[in-house]
Amino acid sequence: MCVKPMNCWQAVRCTLCMVGITESGTVNSGNIKSAIGLSLILSQGIGDTIRVSLTGDPVEEIKSAKLILRTLGLRKGGIEVVSCPTCGRTQINLIDLATKVEKMVEDYPLDIKVAVMGCVVNGPGEAKEADLGVAGGIGEGLLIKHGEIVKKLPEDQLLPALKEELDHWS
Repeated sequence: MCVKPMNCWQAVRCTLCMVGITESGTVNSGNIKSAIGLSLILSQGIGDTIRVSLTGDPVEEIKSAKLILRTLGLRKGGIEVVSCPTCGRTQINLIDLATKVEKMVEDYPLDIKVAVMGCVVNGPGEAKEADLGVAGGIGEGLLIKHGEIVKKLPEDQLLPALKEELDHWS
């Protein structure tokens, strides 16, 4: 991947400029290459439009582009989902839960952060920065809103409770 040619940007400035990383690869490797390359370019104020090129479903290209822009603070809207890595304290199927939460929130027009944490020891503290979150325990979990524990629920009710909160978010 080459970003150096963009240093010539100061010499030539177009009215509308699309930037992207071509031939970036599959969804996994292409997302990493696109995020790094586009971040370098966009952080210099270069580009009005971006293109993410992936070997895969074109819908993934759009999702990736939106996420890159939101992560860089260049786009608002859409729920940001954060989750902790799995560790020895994880007491819930965190990978499955985080994946389901990410899928569930795709179409919500809210501009909030949702945390999905794997344990009730560190989870509530780590979820304080989020607007809404869940922290898993053994067969149960906590629903967290604005850093405060709202409810203790059976594990199978965490996702529906989170959805209920999102449906009535104000």
